[in-house]
Amino acid sequence: MVAATDFRNAMSLLSSAVSVVTTAGMSGRYGFTASAVCSVTDTPPTLLVCMNQSASSHAHFLKNKILSVNVLGAQHEQLSTVFASKLSPEERFQYGEWIELETGSPVLNDALVSFDCEIEQIQQVGTHTIFICPIVAIRQQHHEQGLVYFNRAYHHVGETTLA
Repeated sequence: MVAATDFRNAMSLLSSAVSVVTTAGMSGRYGFTASAVCSVTDTPPTLLVCMNQSASSHAHFLKNKILSVNVLGAQHEQLSTVFASKLSPEERFQYGEWIELETGSPVLNDALVSFDCEIEQIQQVGTHTIFICPIVAIRQQHHEQGLVYFNRAYHHVGETTLA
């Protein structure tokens, strides 16, 4: 059997886009920083989002059954850190400018791309919950660089403008 620490060390070498995943409902707005997001299929357009069951906002995602995946640009490193911190949900949303699309989940106004989704299927695996999420709206912006997480550090990828 593979040890959890060996698995985490190996996974740190898998570059991942950094996203802030949000939800909203009667109890307020919630969000967390995620790197475990991927496409499932384009017919119908669907994402997979993984969330730790010990996260303080986990129950709100289960109850609300909606979420938005906000893919971060290079300029959002601080925002990523804020949504991974112990700040309250209200304090987290003081960073960035937030709008809504179809579901009412908070959408980061200047994200590279935001996927507004319904949560259609929920599967618990070990310490995490997997959400299967059909996409109901997409909002895309143009930025030169994206934010990725590799080897336990943030990195910028994409076009660079030479002066």
